[in-house]
Amino acid sequence: MSGARSHRRASLFLAAVFPRGVTTRVTGRRELSARPAPQEPGMEYQDAVRTLNSLQTNASYLEEVKRRRGDLQTQLETMKLYLARSGLQVEDLDQLNIIHVTGTKGKGSTCAFTERILRNYGLKTGFFSSPHLVQVRERIRINGQPISPEHFTKHFWRLYHRLEETKDSSSCVSMPAYFRFLTLMAFHVFLQEKVDLAVVEVGIGGAYDCTNIIREPVVCGVSSLGIDHTSLLGDTMEKIAWQKGGIFKHGVPAFTVPQPDGPLAVLRERAEQISCPLYLCPPLEALEEGEPPLTLGLEGEHQRANAALALQLARCWLQRKDHQGVGELKASRPSLLCQLPLAPVFQPTSHMRHGLRDTEWPGRTQILCRGPLTWYLDGAHTSSSVQACVRWFRQALHRCHKSGPEVRVLLFNSTGDRDPAPLLKLLRPCQFDYAVFCPNLTEVSSTGNADQQNFMVTLDQVLLRCLEHQQHWSRLDEEAASLDLWSAPGPEAGGSASLLLAPRLPHAHGTSSLVFSCISHALQWISQGRDPDLQTPSSPRDLLAHPVASSGASVLQEAAAVHVLVTGSLHLVGGVLKLLDPSLSQ
Repeated sequence: MSGARSHRRASLFLAAVFPRGVTTRVTGRRELSARPAPQEPGMEYQDAVRTLNSLQTNASYLEEVKRRRGDLQTQLETMKLYLARSGLQVEDLDQLNIIHVTGTKGKGSTCAFTERILRNYGLKTGFFSSPHLVQVRERIRINGQPISPEHFTKHFWRLYHRLEETKDSSSCVSMPAYFRFLTLMAFHVFLQEKVDLAVVEVGIGGAYDCTNIIREPVVCGVSSLGIDHTSLLGDTMEKIAWQKGGIFKHGVPAFTVPQPDGPLAVLRERAEQISCPLYLCPPLEALEEGEPPLTLGLEGEHQRANAALALQLARCWLQRKDHQGVGELKASRPSLLCQLPLAPVFQPTSHMRHGLRDTEWPGRTQILCRGPLTWYLDGAHTSSSVQACVRWFRQALHRCHKSGPEVRVLLFNSTGDRDPAPLLKLLRPCQFDYAVFCPNLTEVSSTGNADQQNFMVTLDQVLLRCLEHQQHWSRLDEEAASLDLWSAPGPEAGGSASLLLAPRLPHAHGTSSLVFSCISHALQWISQGRDPDLQTPSSPRDLLAHPVASSGASVLQEAAAVHVLVTGSLHLVGGVLKLLDPSLSQ
């Protein structure tokens, strides 16, 4: 038990900390920021982003779409019409030599590994991903770097004006929504840049995702599957697997990581229906056998499955494009899982090794050490990814040198139709001293930051959701007070086995919890001015008005080390990164 914990009362505190004038009572539907007034758009980056934001679907319309899904195939046909209006045909996308990746957990990391490996071969790469962390231009990358603000602005207005000029007055939807627009823009950028290949991450699902107008990818991949976006994809793993398998194409090789039997059988059936050769990736250990161990640029044991998938995707792409240096084959064995053939077991080349080692993917198992504070950032937002996050966080804590009393803080938010209760329960083994909840807003008003404007939800909705998170956490604390089901690692801590959740005796403290109205206020309270690089506006006068905030401030100031886990939403992680590293906004 840390020394800091002995200074606190064992009872649970519920605190809602808001600046003056902000209440939790719903008095009307307020938007996070005002929509930009119609005007002749300028040519600055922020002007482009504000106009892009005007294409976001508002909250009420999104709910209507969920109620009336209708014929989802129509969405792909609509996307093809937008592509034609933009000046391209589906056949033009064949020039991009696309690697198409879907999944629930790890698809972004898989794409990042794959892109970095192939860039190591001297290839010019394009990379389309979502969501962005700090600036929207991060979604479109050339050779691993987000396109410049000038580049983004030029391509945005060119595409926007082309779509404006081709509007049909009889059509009910004249402009594509936010994600569709960015997908179109990515295709245009990649074609103009004449990339050798493009790694494209599916947005949501697969079968009816707007990226699925790609008709002839070079290779497809499916990362780990889990329950997420149930209102759109279905409420079982099998339904979700059916959606994800929708990116398979006739004759195009596809690879997947080990999955539960049901979803794996669905993927196999989807592949067989269209004569798509589907392979199961062998574990990374099989490729390492007799070789030096592979070093990954992304931390966490769960990243090994993503790296194994990336190696197969990269090797398949190189092989299909008759590229030299694809890795020498080793002895292989058949897979016993759903009769799927096992992907080749080969010796990773030096390019592949260096690519895995040099991969950077901010906001995923990322650690920032800043004076006495250590920030652990991971945008886990599904049950399986939160489990992986907990294992990574606890393992990282065990590696830390203990020099005095420490404090553990959770900063959490979740969005959409995700149920936060199971996610919060999975975080309990980390034994936090404080649980802090806030919306994905860097400041109370985001009017000066177009990259963070969100018209999909109202301010009341996000604040009330944070209070719901706090209530879930308090119930978990009450349950733990009577019978705590978890235990800390034993003396053998440090190995992966010791990080598994296990029964333990009740511990004698609860977790104090607070709700802040924005990320900036939450970071000010957590850091207490002790992060040498954190620059935030002056604190509101009532930031420490609640007893928990006031007493907690003293504990945080006195601790020798403060460990902060930021998780639950990639948008939350992005907002934290924006404040911790202002250079990302430049």
